[in-house]
Amino acid sequence: MTTIHPAKITKVLPDSIAAEIGFDVGDAIVAINGTHPRDLIDYQFLCADEVLELEVLDTAGKIHHLEIEKEYDDDLGLEFETALFDGLIQCNNRCPFCFIDQQPPGKRSSLYLKDDDYRLSFLYGSYLTLTNLPEKEWQRIEQMRLSPLYVSVHATEPEVRTRLLKNPRGGQILQQLQWFRERRLQIHAQVVVCPGINDGEHLEKTLRDLASFHTGEIPAVASVAVVPVGLTRFRPQEDELTPVTPEKAQEVITQVLSLLQQFRQQFGSNFAWLADEWFLIAGEKLPSEAEYEEYPQIDNGVGSIRLFIKQFAKAAAELLPPKISPKRKLTWVVGNAVEQAFQPIVKQLNAVEGLEVNMRALSSDYWGQSISVTGLLTGHDLLLNLQGQDLGEGILLPNVMLKHGELIFLDDMSIQEVSRQLDTKILPVAGVEDLINTCIQC
Repeated sequence: MTTIHPAKITKVLPDSIAAEIGFDVGDAIVAINGTHPRDLIDYQFLCADEVLELEVLDTAGKIHHLEIEKEYDDDLGLEFETALFDGLIQCNNRCPFCFIDQQPPGKRSSLYLKDDDYRLSFLYGSYLTLTNLPEKEWQRIEQMRLSPLYVSVHATEPEVRTRLLKNPRGGQILQQLQWFRERRLQIHAQVVVCPGINDGEHLEKTLRDLASFHTGEIPAVASVAVVPVGLTRFRPQEDELTPVTPEKAQEVITQVLSLLQQFRQQFGSNFAWLADEWFLIAGEKLPSEAEYEEYPQIDNGVGSIRLFIKQFAKAAAELLPPKISPKRKLTWVVGNAVEQAFQPIVKQLNAVEGLEVNMRALSSDYWGQSISVTGLLTGHDLLLNLQGQDLGEGILLPNVMLKHGELIFLDDMSIQEVSRQLDTKILPVAGVEDLINTCIQC
């Protein structure tokens, strides 16, 4: 039986109900109205009531019973150590392209956690396969209307999906999609294309099958992202995978764009999208901004470059001054996949009198990739490419390279360590406004 642990508080928001009552960091919620919350979903659901009876464990190990009266749906103003109070639902698939299995040994333990948890999918948009869910969890999804979920489909033909997931339950995907349809619940799907396994006619069948669930007032499949498989030099040798070449990328682009034309006529929407990486690998221009509609697959890298460029243009018009003083010279590090796309941004930054921004677009030697997205660059890659160079006053570092909430790269190197070895400041930036403000020192 799964153990439910008290929900440990890591932050009490100022001016909140919790702050007024006197909650402290380190306190923990044991029960709400007699129910032990399993996760953040339970917590949010239970806290919607107007009268709450809380059982709280303080940092000294003492239990307190509190009664709170509040407006319906008012938030208490608490943040927790984890979204899951009863542990992670782990993945028992053995997908050969799984990034977790393509990492070197000996790094921080969190890098090796394989989750297949529908709750993280609902809360944060992480992808799951639906192969690890007991019946009681299917019932909970239905009862609590946990929708949309984000599902790694990869293939709809049972034998192809089973081959990819290395799990006999992988072949049930069409029945599972029908389950969502019958309950008027939704998913967003992703298809990771592995050349020679689920490409070509298999990819077409998968997209057409998924499109058959994009019907009705609440389509069971709301959108699909088609993503190229990413391989590293640490992957198992017997994985039967081959990298995506520029020729293969061009082939997939041509195939999928032809299907999208049909989907637009049928649905009035693209319904499915190619990740930006396909165009970068093929050396093709990215689609226009209008092609991405409402960016339903932005977290899969579908339209993220176009959106960044759009957001930069808007922020630059408001924030970039004609000149700065004193003069400032900086190095902006990005993955070489976006080198061409980001040239206009560098040009606009350097149009500010007194500001010099040199973009360094790197590939990842650490992962063994000749074309790299920014988020996969590591401390090793920065040291290899930037040591002994004039980096100006510091390095503008997109925070997608860092562990969430911490100043650590994917290879476990810290910002402090890299900064010391490069003998320069490292300035993490989150988004376009932070990039601009750091450049002009606002």
